[in-house]
Amino acid sequence: MVMTDSNWQTVFRPDIPSSARIYDYLLGGKDNFPADREAAEELIEILPYVRTAARVNRAFVGRVVRYLVNAGIDQFIDIGSGLPTVGNVHQVARAADSAAHVVYVDHDPVVLTHVRNLVYGQEGVAIVGHDMRDPQGILNDQLTRELIDFARPVAILFVSMLHFLADQDDPAGIIRKLTEAFPPGSYVALTHATADAEPRADDVVALYQQATTQLRPRTRDEVLALTAGMDIIEPGLVWTPQWRPEPADPQLANPESCYYYALVARTRG
Repeated sequence: MVMTDSNWQTVFRPDIPSSARIYDYLLGGKDNFPADREAAEELIEILPYVRTAARVNRAFVGRVVRYLVNAGIDQFIDIGSGLPTVGNVHQVARAADSAAHVVYVDHDPVVLTHVRNLVYGQEGVAIVGHDMRDPQGILNDQLTRELIDFARPVAILFVSMLHFLADQDDPAGIIRKLTEAFPPGSYVALTHATADAEPRADDVVALYQQATTQLRPRTRDEVLALTAGMDIIEPGLVWTPQWRPEPADPQLANPESCYYYALVARTRG
């Protein structure tokens, strides 16, 4: 039940659960509506650890941005930025490198409003209103062109996003089109929902059939295939809490109960 217009701009429907607002609720946010909260509570019944999984996924953002800054990256494109919370990409990046530039990308009207308010007046950071199925639109946007130097490597983040693309959307092709616009040594960082260790995954997929975006969990091999031809950074494709964990991160007794894989890859020369 994807509610979009012909340009892939999401139509504002507070009566239909939004994946961004469900995620906001799971993280303890307040930028959500009754339909989102109802769907999130159903999700919690199916996946008992999903609140912790959301926090684990969010903690990955901080770790990976710090890693990328230390690897020499000072410009980021965050695809599907979602509603602002603690430790947004530009805040983490600029804590490590005050000159870092960040372009957020989203097409949810609630997200666009909140992020624009968050970054208003800040140099080097902006949000552009595009669907991730339109990589050329993202790359050609005036703000992207102003803030991102296409002659230097970039990091492109897909945190909890690619599982909202159907196979016919060609997520690997979208990644390829975006990375090909930049020099070798650019990075892709992603987390992706999987059914590999979750027996009730079909129930989750059914729940998201009633949301603004549908869910397509992928297997380990399918997630690896998304960055085919790139060099996978250690520790490879792992459960999200296993990707370079830090002592302050949320803890899960069983890493697979986070429901997400994590992966960072670098483009080759």
